[in-house]
Amino acid sequence: MTAGLPTALYLPDGDGFVATDLTIGPWDPGLQHAGPVAALLAREAERVTEVPDGQTVRLAFDILAPVPVSPVQVTARLLRPGRRIELVEAVLTADASARPLVRLTAWRMRTSPVEGTPEAGLPLPGPEQSRPETAAFFTTDVAYHRALDWRFAHGSFNAPGPAAAWTRPLCTLVEGEPMSPLQHLLVMTDAASGISAVLDWRRATFANVDLTVALVRPPAGEWLGVDAATTVGPSGAGQCFAELYDATGRIGRSAQALFVETR
Repeated sequence: MTAGLPTALYLPDGDGFVATDLTIGPWDPGLQHAGPVAALLAREAERVTEVPDGQTVRLAFDILAPVPVSPVQVTARLLRPGRRIELVEAVLTADASARPLVRLTAWRMRTSPVEGTPEAGLPLPGPEQSRPETAAFFTTDVAYHRALDWRFAHGSFNAPGPAAAWTRPLCTLVEGEPMSPLQHLLVMTDAASGISAVLDWRRATFANVDLTVALVRPPAGEWLGVDAATTVGPSGAGQCFAELYDATGRIGRSAQALFVETR
């Protein structure tokens, strides 16, 4: 981790967590990026599982309201218990308010050895062959973009168009705990619409109202990759789709719906 920066995205605080500056998003220094929030909710969902050796195969996040850079609380419950398949719900609130700000529903399945589909290998240059880059559009120097080491296989944070990048964590999710590969994936993946922006950050906002991640296997290893493209329609709606990778191949894909408007 770079000297002087927080070592975690969140600090434990009684029954909740205090968000550090590494959670700050690009639109307002008082609001969190949704990537850390998504990872924190997934952490809570996996803590209530009754399929302890299972895998999380689909995560659907609804962003109901902006999340302030402040103390937050997360709760989780089983919506559909089962020995082989279960559905978990997790909810994030802030400042002791009962109003949900972000909600996750996650399907988890028991692992079972089967003959899987042959993997085609990586279609992207690996992290060692990719270009380090730092986002130039954040309003504060210490913010979300400092939580991960970004390496671009093509495209750029700072230019419009499709982009693919590899990341590795430069901090933990919760202080005192290692960041799991799934948590890392979620911290990274919500940035898919940011790295593949097609509009000028100075002239338009394009915030996602949701994030869906579907996985064919759990992510593994230090480096994870996202290959994203965004399309914006003429009436203020956008969509971002991304393929997700670890160092051995494709692990799944993500989708985001974007609310777009001029500044």
